[in-house]
Amino acid sequence: MNENAESLSRRLIRNFNTVPGTHDLREPLYDSIGARLAPGTAAQKLGASIDTVAPGKRSCPYHFHYAQEEMFIILEGSGTLRVAGEMLPLRSGDVVFIPPGPEYPHQIVNTSDQPLKYLSISTREQPEVCEYPDSGKFLAMASAGGERVFDVVQRRSNDLDYWDGEP
Repeated sequence: MNENAESLSRRLIRNFNTVPGTHDLREPLYDSIGARLAPGTAAQKLGASIDTVAPGKRSCPYHFHYAQEEMFIILEGSGTLRVAGEMLPLRSGDVVFIPPGPEYPHQIVNTSDQPLKYLSISTREQPEVCEYPDSGKFLAMASAGGERVFDVVQRRSNDLDYWDGEP
């Protein structure tokens, strides 16, 4: 390849088999490996990762986004989509669409005895607020220039008056 082709390749192409993953383990319920694909690419509005969830485990807490939309493509294995209070079966080849908003809190659970591997694709709307119905928490975050500049996890019960602490 010439220099221009190599530069384009670095900005536009990722091979999910070679991107290093991060192991997130929080016993007894959570055990997954996630490989973020978009960092360092030309992507501006999309995020993507390959996630592999261990048998009997979950990838992340039950949550919903106020801004970001998500799509999950089940590549290998089977499991369950916990969504809006229901448990829906998932299997290889399924494509899941999760719009933003409180109507679709969701969580992927590997209810099988084999690893569950899926591609996650999301918009990267900023700022973002994510709520966690099981624990009553929320995450507020904002990024600038590709870096997270604000990130707060709190409970709604910590709510303050608008004027609290102001002179």
